[in-house]
Amino acid sequence: MAAVIKPGWSKPSTILFASEIPANEKAFAFALAQAAEFGADLILFHAYDTLVVSASETSGIRYYDYAAAARAEMKSLEPLAQRVRQAGVRCEIVVRPGLPADQILAFLREREIDRVVMGTHSPGPIGKLLVGSVAEAVLRTAKVPVCIVGPDVVDGSYRNFATRAILCAVSLHEASYVVAGFAAELAAQHNARLILQHVIRPQERAEVLAGCSIEEIETELLSMVPPELHDKIAVQIIVVPGDPTEELLYQCRAQQADLIVLGAQGASAFAAITRHGVVYKVLAHAHCPVITLSPAVLAECGIHGEKRHPAEAYMAGVF
Repeated sequence: MAAVIKPGWSKPSTILFASEIPANEKAFAFALAQAAEFGADLILFHAYDTLVVSASETSGIRYYDYAAAARAEMKSLEPLAQRVRQAGVRCEIVVRPGLPADQILAFLREREIDRVVMGTHSPGPIGKLLVGSVAEAVLRTAKVPVCIVGPDVVDGSYRNFATRAILCAVSLHEASYVVAGFAAELAAQHNARLILQHVIRPQERAEVLAGCSIEEIETELLSMVPPELHDKIAVQIIVVPGDPTEELLYQCRAQQADLIVLGAQGASAFAAITRHGVVYKVLAHAHCPVITLSPAVLAECGIHGEKRHPAEAYMAGVF
């Protein structure tokens, strides 16, 4: 099938950086580098759930001062905005009271945003169920690609986070045509090479290969790249048995990938919270940023709930 990819997804004109205070420096540097490369506007977005309490001089009654809280948050983001403007990128600061995930998703419904960039923290043993919950909620439901800069990402600001190699996890599912097509468009925009990787679990190997050979699988994966891009980008196909997470992280290092692309079709909150899914593990340990396509993004391309390939128990990108 021919994947219908919105042009703004691979060449964004407006990027939203979901910022904490203090900001995640690596995530901010990546967002700024992306905005500068594409000539995109950068929105510094922050949602806060703490309120400034003020007392009226006349009545002495204590009340929540929403305006003062907003001013304080905007003041904290102004140094970042100055760095953005010094880089020649148009910038806007938006702060809102409320739960961060809810406010980010609401803003995406209100404005034309092409990409979200946000950081996430390392999963500690105590905060295991809570850390990263904002990023997890956004990447599962946003209607635009979400780029996560995880805790193990190597700081590439010294080279402006140049993207020379893109690793894309695919499978034999229809959704992979969209994921691979998006990754191919990204590779063309960045003039980068594209690695399509399909991992077959060892216990599924006999059943999968009973129906087709490795060469046939490689041919099908190559067909996921739009024909008009075949002569514009270098494509490498990798089909291997193994654990999906371990193989993705291994190839990320071996191929010196600068970006990983994953689909999140079939994502579940439970799997994300328990950290048993491929995407969540990759986000926690990848050495480069990861762009995810949510079920909502895939639905925009005509991919809805689909049945799994009978010979597979694993779909690339599932939490």
